[in-house]
Amino acid sequence: MVSYQRPIGSGFGANTTTAQVLEGLDLTGTTAIVTGGYSGIGLPTVRALAGAGATVVVPARRPQAAAGELGGVPGVEIAQLDLADLASVRTFAESFLADGRSLDLLVNNAGVMASPLTRVGPGWEAQFATNHLGHFALTALLWPALVRAGGARVISLSSVGHKASDIRWDDLQFHNSYDKWQAYGQAKTANVLFARHLDRLGEPAGVRAFSVFPGGIHTPLQRYLPKAEMVALGWIDEEGNDIYPWKSPDQGAATTVWAATSPRLEGMGGVYCEDVDVAVIADLATEEGHNRGVNPYAIDPESAQRLWVLSAGLTGTDIAG
Repeated sequence: MVSYQRPIGSGFGANTTTAQVLEGLDLTGTTAIVTGGYSGIGLPTVRALAGAGATVVVPARRPQAAAGELGGVPGVEIAQLDLADLASVRTFAESFLADGRSLDLLVNNAGVMASPLTRVGPGWEAQFATNHLGHFALTALLWPALVRAGGARVISLSSVGHKASDIRWDDLQFHNSYDKWQAYGQAKTANVLFARHLDRLGEPAGVRAFSVFPGGIHTPLQRYLPKAEMVALGWIDEEGNDIYPWKSPDQGAATTVWAATSPRLEGMGGVYCEDVDVAVIADLATEEGHNRGVNPYAIDPESAQRLWVLSAGLTGTDIAG
Protein backbone atom coordinates (compact mmCIF):
# COMPACT_ATOMS: atom_id res chain seq x y z
CA MET A 1 0.00 0.00 0.00
CA VAL A 2 1.39 3.43 -0.97
CA SER A 3 2.03 5.63 2.03
CA TYR A 4 -0.10 8.71 2.57
CA GLN A 5 1.34 11.87 1.05
CA ARG A 6 1.92 14.15 4.06
CA PRO A 7 4.90 15.41 6.10
CA ILE A 8 6.15 13.09 8.82
CA GLY A 9 7.97 15.69 10.92
CA SER A 10 11.48 14.67 9.92
CA GLY A 11 13.11 17.39 11.99
CA PHE A 12 14.99 18.61 8.94
CA GLY A 13 14.34 21.45 6.50
CA ALA A 14 15.44 23.42 3.46
CA ASN A 15 18.91 24.18 4.84
CA THR A 16 19.69 20.64 6.02
CA THR A 17 22.97 19.17 4.75
CA THR A 18 23.87 15.63 3.75
CA ALA A 19 26.12 15.34 6.81
CA GLN A 20 23.16 16.09 9.09
CA VAL A 21 21.00 13.54 7.28
CA LEU A 22 23.64 10.82 7.56
CA GLU A 23 24.74 11.50 11.12
CA GLY A 24 24.99 8.19 12.93
CA LEU A 25 24.33 6.08 9.81
CA ASP A 26 26.85 3.51 8.56
CA LEU A 27 26.38 2.38 4.95
CA THR A 28 29.31 -0.03 4.93
CA GLY A 29 28.45 -3.07 2.83
CA THR A 30 25.81 -1.34 0.74
CA THR A 31 26.03 -0.65 -2.98
CA ALA A 32 24.52 2.39 -4.68
CA ILE A 33 24.23 3.58 -8.27
CA VAL A 34 23.88 7.34 -8.85
CA THR A 35 23.27 8.44 -12.44
CA GLY A 36 24.72 11.85 -13.21
CA GLY A 37 26.79 11.52 -10.07
CA TYR A 38 29.64 13.65 -11.37
CA SER A 39 27.84 16.98 -11.81
CA GLY A 40 25.44 19.28 -9.98
CA ILE A 41 23.80 17.74 -6.94
CA GLY A 42 24.97 14.32 -8.09
CA LEU A 43 28.47 15.11 -6.82
CA PRO A 44 27.54 15.73 -3.16
CA THR A 45 25.14 12.80 -3.33
CA VAL A 46 27.95 10.45 -4.34
CA ARG A 47 30.45 11.92 -1.90
CA ALA A 48 27.97 11.70 0.98
CA LEU A 49 27.01 8.07 0.32
CA ALA A 50 30.63 7.03 -0.22
CA GLY A 51 31.70 8.95 2.87
CA ALA A 52 29.20 6.95 4.92
CA GLY A 53 30.76 3.70 3.71
CA ALA A 54 28.76 2.77 0.60
CA THR A 55 30.28 1.55 -2.64
CA VAL A 56 28.94 3.98 -5.25
CA VAL A 57 28.84 3.22 -8.96
CA VAL A 58 28.60 6.33 -11.13
CA PRO A 59 27.46 5.56 -14.68
CA ALA A 60 28.49 8.49 -16.86
CA ARG A 61 27.98 9.65 -20.42
CA ARG A 62 31.44 11.26 -20.08
CA PRO A 63 33.52 8.84 -17.98
CA GLN A 64 36.67 10.95 -18.27
CA ALA A 65 34.84 13.97 -16.84
CA ALA A 66 33.48 11.78 -14.06
CA ALA A 67 36.97 10.53 -13.27
CA GLY A 68 38.19 14.10 -13.11
CA GLU A 69 35.55 15.02 -10.55
CA LEU A 70 35.57 11.84 -8.49
CA GLY A 71 39.07 10.46 -8.90
CA GLY A 72 40.50 9.57 -5.54
CA VAL A 73 37.16 9.35 -3.74
CA PRO A 74 37.25 6.00 -1.91
CA GLY A 75 34.54 3.55 -2.80
CA VAL A 76 33.55 5.16 -6.12
CA GLU A 77 33.46 3.25 -9.41
CA ILE A 78 32.85 4.86 -12.81
CA ALA A 79 31.21 3.21 -15.82
CA GLN A 80 29.92 4.19 -19.26
CA LEU A 81 26.21 4.97 -19.70
CA ASP A 82 24.16 7.17 -22.03
CA LEU A 83 20.55 7.27 -20.80
CA ALA A 84 19.32 8.47 -24.20
CA ASP A 85 20.64 5.26 -25.81
CA LEU A 86 18.80 2.09 -24.74
CA ALA A 87 21.61 -0.11 -26.05
CA SER A 88 24.00 1.71 -23.71
CA VAL A 89 21.57 1.29 -20.81
CA ARG A 90 21.32 -2.43 -21.49
CA THR A 91 25.09 -2.84 -21.75
CA PHE A 92 25.65 -1.12 -18.41
CA ALA A 93 22.94 -3.13 -16.66
CA GLU A 94 24.21 -6.43 -18.04
CA SER A 95 27.73 -5.61 -16.87
CA PHE A 96 26.52 -4.78 -13.35
CA LEU A 97 24.37 -7.90 -13.12
CA ALA A 98 27.23 -10.09 -14.35
CA ASP A 99 29.11 -9.36 -11.13
CA GLY A 100 26.29 -10.91 -9.09
CA ARG A 101 26.11 -7.89 -6.80
CA SER A 102 22.98 -6.73 -5.04
CA LEU A 103 21.89 -3.10 -5.41
CA ASP A 104 20.73 -1.38 -2.24
CA LEU A 105 20.22 2.14 -3.60
CA LEU A 106 19.43 3.30 -7.12
CA VAL A 107 19.41 7.08 -7.44
CA ASN A 108 18.01 8.16 -10.81
CA ASN A 109 19.55 11.61 -10.61
CA ALA A 110 20.72 12.54 -14.13
CA GLY A 111 18.63 14.85 -16.25
CA VAL A 112 18.32 17.70 -18.73
CA MET A 113 16.18 20.83 -18.42
CA ALA A 114 14.53 23.16 -20.93
CA SER A 115 16.64 21.99 -23.83
CA PRO A 116 15.95 22.87 -27.48
CA LEU A 117 13.87 20.31 -29.33
CA THR A 118 16.07 17.25 -29.77
CA ARG A 119 15.09 13.76 -30.85
CA VAL A 120 16.87 10.61 -29.74
CA GLY A 121 16.46 6.91 -30.40
CA PRO A 122 13.35 6.20 -32.47
CA GLY A 123 12.34 9.87 -32.53
CA TRP A 124 11.66 10.38 -28.82
CA GLU A 125 11.69 13.89 -27.35
CA ALA A 126 15.00 14.10 -25.49
CA GLN A 127 13.84 15.40 -22.10
CA PHE A 128 11.22 12.66 -21.74
CA ALA A 129 13.64 10.07 -23.10
CA THR A 130 16.58 11.01 -20.87
CA ASN A 131 14.81 11.99 -17.67
CA HIS A 132 12.20 9.24 -17.71
CA LEU A 133 12.50 6.48 -20.30
CA GLY A 134 16.23 5.88 -19.82
CA HIS A 135 15.79 5.61 -16.07
CA PHE A 136 12.71 3.42 -16.49
CA ALA A 137 14.72 0.97 -18.60
CA LEU A 138 17.71 1.13 -16.25
CA THR A 139 15.56 0.33 -13.23
CA ALA A 140 13.77 -2.50 -15.00
CA LEU A 141 17.00 -4.08 -16.21
CA LEU A 142 18.61 -3.81 -12.76
CA TRP A 143 15.54 -5.30 -11.06
CA PRO A 144 17.18 -8.64 -10.12
CA ALA A 145 19.93 -6.79 -8.24
CA LEU A 146 17.40 -4.59 -6.44
CA VAL A 147 15.37 -7.59 -5.32
CA ARG A 148 18.54 -9.40 -4.26
CA ALA A 149 19.33 -6.59 -1.80
CA GLY A 150 16.28 -7.37 0.33
CA GLY A 151 15.20 -3.83 1.17
CA ALA A 152 16.40 -1.67 -1.72
CA ARG A 153 15.28 1.89 -2.39
CA VAL A 154 14.92 3.66 -5.74
CA ILE A 155 15.02 7.46 -5.75
CA SER A 156 13.59 9.35 -8.72
CA LEU A 157 14.71 12.98 -9.05
CA SER A 158 11.78 15.20 -9.96
CA SER A 159 11.28 18.96 -9.64
CA VAL A 160 8.81 21.70 -8.84
CA GLY A 161 8.88 21.88 -12.63
CA HIS A 162 6.40 19.00 -12.66
CA LYS A 163 3.78 21.69 -12.10
CA ALA A 164 4.29 22.90 -15.69
CA SER A 165 2.60 19.89 -17.28
CA ASP A 166 0.74 16.66 -16.74
CA ILE A 167 1.54 13.80 -19.13
CA ARG A 168 0.56 14.83 -22.67
CA TRP A 169 -1.18 11.59 -23.52
CA ASP A 170 -2.28 12.85 -26.96
CA ASP A 171 1.16 14.11 -28.03
CA LEU A 172 3.75 12.53 -25.76
CA GLN A 173 6.70 13.22 -28.06
CA PHE A 174 5.74 16.80 -29.04
CA HIS A 175 5.19 16.13 -32.71
CA ASN A 176 2.57 18.87 -33.06
CA SER A 177 4.36 21.70 -31.26
CA TYR A 178 7.20 22.08 -28.77
CA ASP A 179 7.54 24.07 -25.58
CA LYS A 180 10.74 23.38 -23.67
CA TRP A 181 9.20 24.06 -20.25
CA GLN A 182 6.14 21.95 -20.92
CA ALA A 183 8.44 19.15 -22.08
CA TYR A 184 10.48 19.48 -18.90
CA GLY A 185 7.30 19.52 -16.82
CA GLN A 186 6.00 16.36 -18.47
CA ALA A 187 9.31 14.57 -17.83
CA LYS A 188 9.34 15.61 -14.17
CA THR A 189 5.72 14.52 -13.72
CA ALA A 190 6.76 11.20 -15.24
CA ASN A 191 9.49 10.88 -12.61
CA VAL A 192 6.89 11.19 -9.83
CA LEU A 193 4.42 8.80 -11.45
CA PHE A 194 7.22 6.31 -12.05
CA ALA A 195 8.14 6.20 -8.35
CA ARG A 196 4.50 5.91 -7.40
CA HIS A 197 3.87 2.81 -9.50
CA LEU A 198 7.30 1.27 -8.96
CA ASP A 199 6.63 1.32 -5.23
CA ARG A 200 3.32 -0.42 -5.76
CA LEU A 201 4.97 -3.16 -7.81
CA GLY A 202 8.11 -3.39 -5.74
CA GLU A 203 6.73 -3.49 -2.20
CA PRO A 204 6.10 -7.28 -2.19
CA ALA A 205 9.77 -7.77 -3.12
CA GLY A 206 10.99 -5.28 -0.52
CA VAL A 207 11.84 -2.58 -3.06
CA ARG A 208 10.51 0.88 -2.15
CA ALA A 209 10.56 3.99 -4.33
CA PHE A 210 10.47 7.73 -3.64
CA SER A 211 10.48 10.84 -5.81
CA VAL A 212 12.21 14.00 -4.63
CA PHE A 213 12.42 17.70 -5.44
CA PRO A 214 15.89 18.82 -4.35
CA GLY A 215 15.09 22.54 -4.46
CA GLY A 216 16.46 25.34 -6.59
CA ILE A 217 20.22 24.98 -7.01
CA HIS A 218 22.70 26.62 -9.39
CA THR A 219 24.01 23.66 -11.41
CA PRO A 220 24.88 22.83 -15.05
CA LEU A 221 21.18 21.93 -15.39
CA GLN A 222 20.66 25.59 -16.34
CA ARG A 223 23.10 25.40 -19.24
CA TYR A 224 20.40 25.88 -21.89
CA LEU A 225 19.01 29.06 -20.31
CA PRO A 226 20.28 32.44 -21.56
CA LYS A 227 20.84 35.19 -19.01
CA ALA A 228 17.84 37.19 -20.27
CA GLU A 229 15.51 34.28 -19.58
CA MET A 230 16.83 33.79 -16.05
CA VAL A 231 16.30 37.53 -15.45
CA ALA A 232 12.73 37.23 -16.75
CA LEU A 233 12.15 34.25 -14.46
CA GLY A 234 13.26 36.32 -11.47
CA TRP A 235 16.26 34.09 -10.73
CA ILE A 236 18.95 36.77 -11.21
CA ASP A 237 19.07 40.52 -11.77
CA GLU A 238 20.46 42.35 -14.80
CA GLU A 239 23.95 42.27 -13.28
CA GLY A 240 23.79 38.52 -12.81
CA ASN A 241 23.30 38.65 -9.05
CA ASP A 242 21.09 36.02 -7.46
CA ILE A 243 17.52 36.92 -6.53
CA TYR A 244 16.13 33.43 -6.04
CA PRO A 245 17.03 31.84 -2.67
CA TRP A 246 19.19 29.07 -4.11
CA LYS A 247 20.26 26.10 -2.04
CA SER A 248 23.84 24.90 -2.09
CA PRO A 249 24.41 21.67 -4.05
CA ASP A 250 24.91 19.82 -0.76
CA GLN A 251 21.63 21.15 0.65
CA GLY A 252 19.97 20.08 -2.59
CA ALA A 253 21.41 16.59 -2.28
CA ALA A 254 20.14 16.26 1.29
CA THR A 255 16.58 15.32 0.30
CA THR A 256 17.88 12.63 -2.06
CA VAL A 257 20.19 11.19 0.59
CA TRP A 258 17.44 11.31 3.23
CA ALA A 259 14.96 9.47 0.99
CA ALA A 260 17.62 6.88 0.19
CA THR A 261 18.75 6.18 3.74
CA SER A 262 16.45 7.47 6.48
CA PRO A 263 15.20 4.85 8.98
CA ARG A 264 12.13 7.08 9.38
CA LEU A 265 10.98 5.94 5.94
CA GLU A 266 11.06 2.22 6.69
CA GLY A 267 7.79 0.66 5.58
CA MET A 268 6.92 3.69 3.45
CA GLY A 269 7.18 4.48 -0.25
CA GLY A 270 5.61 5.99 -3.32
CA VAL A 271 5.70 9.54 -1.93
CA TYR A 272 7.12 12.82 -3.21
CA CYS A 273 9.60 14.55 -0.90
CA GLU A 274 10.95 18.09 -0.64
CA ASP A 275 13.03 19.98 1.93
CA VAL A 276 14.02 16.68 3.57
CA ASP A 277 10.50 15.56 4.44
CA VAL A 278 7.49 14.08 2.73
CA ALA A 279 5.69 16.89 0.89
CA VAL A 280 2.06 17.95 1.08
CA ILE A 281 -0.39 17.50 -1.76
CA ALA A 282 -0.53 20.92 -3.40
CA ASP A 283 -3.69 22.99 -3.10
CA LEU A 284 -3.70 24.58 -6.54
CA ALA A 285 -6.28 27.15 -5.43
CA THR A 286 -3.52 28.85 -3.41
CA GLU A 287 -0.32 30.63 -4.42
CA GLU A 288 1.69 28.32 -2.19
CA GLY A 289 0.27 25.33 -4.03
CA HIS A 290 1.86 26.56 -7.24
CA ASN A 291 5.31 26.61 -5.62
CA ARG A 292 5.32 23.79 -3.10
CA GLY A 293 3.98 20.28 -2.69
CA VAL A 294 3.09 17.72 -5.32
CA ASN A 295 0.30 18.28 -7.83
CA PRO A 296 -2.49 15.69 -7.56
CA TYR A 297 -2.10 14.53 -11.17
CA ALA A 298 1.52 13.52 -10.46
CA ILE A 299 0.52 10.96 -7.82
CA ASP A 300 -2.66 9.67 -9.46
CA PRO A 301 -2.43 5.86 -9.32
CA GLU A 302 -4.33 5.29 -12.58
CA SER A 303 -2.04 7.70 -14.45
CA ALA A 304 0.97 6.03 -12.85
CA GLN A 305 -0.12 2.63 -14.09
CA ARG A 306 -0.96 3.98 -17.55
CA LEU A 307 2.48 5.60 -17.85
CA TRP A 308 4.16 2.41 -16.67
CA VAL A 309 2.47 0.30 -19.35
CA LEU A 310 3.28 2.90 -22.00
CA SER A 311 6.93 3.13 -20.91
CA ALA A 312 7.34 -0.62 -20.84
CA GLY A 313 6.03 -0.78 -24.38
CA LEU A 314 8.30 2.00 -25.64
CA THR A 315 11.49 0.63 -24.04
CA GLY A 316 10.79 -3.09 -24.31
CA THR A 317 11.65 -3.48 -20.63
CA ASP A 318 9.68 -4.28 -17.48
CA ILE A 319 10.31 -5.65 -14.03
CA ALA A 320 9.78 -9.35 -13.41
CA GLY A 321 7.54 -10.55 -10.61
